[in-house]
Amino acid sequence: MDEPVINPEESNFGEILQQFELEQTAPAEPQPVEGGVLQGTVAAVNEDSIFVDLGGKSEGVLLKSAFADGVPDVQVGDRIQVTVTGRSAEGALELSPLKVERPKDWSELQAAFEEKRNIGGRVVEAVKGGLRVEVAGSRAFMPASRSGTRDVIELAKLVGQEIECRVINLDTVKEDVVVDRRVILEEQAAKAKEAAFLALTEGAVMTGRVRSVTDFGAFLDLGGVDGLLHVTDMSWHRVGKPADVVKIGDELEVKILKINKNSKKVSLGLKQLVPDPWAAAADQFKVGDRVQGSVARLTDFGAFIELAPGVDGLVHVSEMSWAKKVRKPSDMLKVGDQVEVAILDFKPADKKIQLSLKQTLGDPFAEAVKKYPVGSIVEAPVTSIQAFGAFVDLGDGVDGMIHIGDMVNEKRIDHPKDVVKVGEVVRALVLEVDRERRRIRLGLKQLQPTKTDDFIAEHQVGETLTARVADVRANLLKVEVADGVLGECRLQEEKKEAGGGKSAPSAAASVDVSALTAMLSAKWKEGKGGEPAAKGAAAIKVGQVRSFRIIHLDAAAKKIGLELIG
Repeated sequence: MDEPVINPEESNFGEILQQFELEQTAPAEPQPVEGGVLQGTVAAVNEDSIFVDLGGKSEGVLLKSAFADGVPDVQVGDRIQVTVTGRSAEGALELSPLKVERPKDWSELQAAFEEKRNIGGRVVEAVKGGLRVEVAGSRAFMPASRSGTRDVIELAKLVGQEIECRVINLDTVKEDVVVDRRVILEEQAAKAKEAAFLALTEGAVMTGRVRSVTDFGAFLDLGGVDGLLHVTDMSWHRVGKPADVVKIGDELEVKILKINKNSKKVSLGLKQLVPDPWAAAADQFKVGDRVQGSVARLTDFGAFIELAPGVDGLVHVSEMSWAKKVRKPSDMLKVGDQVEVAILDFKPADKKIQLSLKQTLGDPFAEAVKKYPVGSIVEAPVTSIQAFGAFVDLGDGVDGMIHIGDMVNEKRIDHPKDVVKVGEVVRALVLEVDRERRRIRLGLKQLQPTKTDDFIAEHQVGETLTARVADVRANLLKVEVADGVLGECRLQEEKKEAGGGKSAPSAAASVDVSALTAMLSAKWKEGKGGEPAAKGAAAIKVGQVRSFRIIHLDAAAKKIGLELIG
């Protein structure tokens, strides 16, 4: 039969295709799997066996007795296709010759083409753009790009070899046949990969080779199946870049964490093969402990402190300083700083530790409480003014608050800025110390004299005065002794002195029996006996001007006691 006619245009296209595809990576060699068809290299030949290198660390033994039609003339270095039949007791792969149908005539060749069956052939020579393969008495053309080889050297080694191929083009008129070997290798590789994938189990530990490294992890070859070792599963320590831990070509022992059968993805772990440092941390650290650590990294909301290898805790920005409001953690710390921190909260199950930097520096509020007890007087500058009051600086980051209602006496103000201004040093009285809310309340008006204070300072017990009755309630009179100043007068037979203020002398305070008898007689004659207090109160009206004697002055309580004398 004449050789197929090669169209010049097809020949040119074949050259271009060869030049391009020979530069590409050929399909990965399939891994040895029982029943699989593989291509290997003859490593050694003795009287009984042919030893075949199947790539990687795999080697098989092909007995010469397995060839029914006679042992082929093979030399060391020849490429040969074989089928894996099992393993020997020593663990070596047992091989058999490739058993594939070889069409005897054109009709069988056409049937194999229509049914897309694999056929056997023998490579007889290398030609421009590929190889000539003898099938069914004809010489078929196999493009270099469909040979399954990586380079020209490998392509040349196929000459003289028995191969398995598939007819991809059959022109009966021209008797032109084109065969493909690469598609078979790819199918075999896919089957081997599927078999290798199915052999994987979650929790298993196996060795893989790093095939590539990315920003988020590394891909490992697990014997035909790729697995992802994510950066978070490389180490219990924080890993900045995967390249800092692994490099291409490294062989690592890893644990299979998860297998997704739908997406064919395999997740691997490296750190899972060593103890979790958080397990030991549960016994090592307790809430309230003060521990040393190193600043591992900074974020917008705080700083992570490494307390032990693989164990980090967070110092929130609010726990960095008592004295000032920290806006950025970098204002206080930098990576690598050695710091002492206090453990505020520890949840080993969640792998979270809350830390505080300021707790180790001493609480200035506790010192302020000792320095400024209730009733003490402070002098401090105003730092800010709000609608409800003003804040003053008591030092070391401790503020005192003056409410608008504690700023002035006896009048209402619209805004604190009407009384104080930022930067002004004010004198205030400590009114309240709230430890839980960490608040110190101050007052300005408590140190300012009132009209009542002025009246008490200007008068003495025993003085008489004329005043207007402002209110009458049973036996109690409210008396306006001066503009905006009220005193109290109780209408009783006996006046009880109130302690704590300026009181009348003992002679004035003692009862004058003769004067009292004369007063009672006069009231009896006037028909006012029996219930003098009640009738006296009934007779007194709001707005009346009467005569009173001062019987009590209490500056601390701002009280004025009076006695009705007329």
